[in-house]
Amino acid sequence: MTGAFNGFGGRDKPIHIPETFFSELLPLIDDLAELKVTLFCMWAMQQREGHYRYLTLPDFAGDSTFMNGLAAIAPDQPAEQTLQHGLACAVERGTLITAEITRADETTLTLYLMNTARGREAREAIAQGNWTDTPQVEILPPRPTIYRLYEQEIGALTPMIADELKDMEQHYLDEWIRDAVRVAVREQKRHIRYIAAVLERWRKEGKTDDGTTGQQESVGHHGDREAIRRGGYSDFFER
Repeated sequence: MTGAFNGFGGRDKPIHIPETFFSELLPLIDDLAELKVTLFCMWAMQQREGHYRYLTLPDFAGDSTFMNGLAAIAPDQPAEQTLQHGLACAVERGTLITAEITRADETTLTLYLMNTARGREAREAIAQGNWTDTPQVEILPPRPTIYRLYEQEIGALTPMIADELKDMEQHYLDEWIRDAVRVAVREQKRHIRYIAAVLERWRKEGKTDDGTTGQQESVGHHGDREAIRRGGYSDFFER
């Protein structure tokens, strides 16, 4: 066993899995890489928008959590090789279908589509030259502790909020972000802007172990709240 699971979050976003996956497809899958690729597709496709939804090889390879999971299957070979194997099995099984398009720079791009009526329609449109490529929504990043914590304590994780959390990760320690989320919960100000304001104040004034700013360490919780009201968080309090 490579690791333990801490349980599902109270606000985990559900995804739709067809009943035939359990009744027909799952009993047929005898390869772990194929199973992981199939489940990843079902999750990732539902984050796409537009009439036709598809994935490309970079969509798979760019997800570090997914690729780490594939690497654990066959540690003696590159994860990319395991990915190619899983994709090949899913295509041979008929779970996925592929189509190739020629991009403006004359390079060829392989699209992976679910073998559904709409996926087959997309493949036919490409074959007939009637394909109009539309920009695809970026797949949300893997959800480490701060993403899961945000969903559990604050609210839904939209692509915009995920980008803001990703940006916070570039500038602050995870511990700071987690503590800022807890401050937002404690103050009943469950909003990403409030979390950003808390972090910015800590950056300017320092942060103590209890989450107060260094300048306010001696005034206690009430004094800190009053300082917050007068300072950078004032926009989040009722007048």
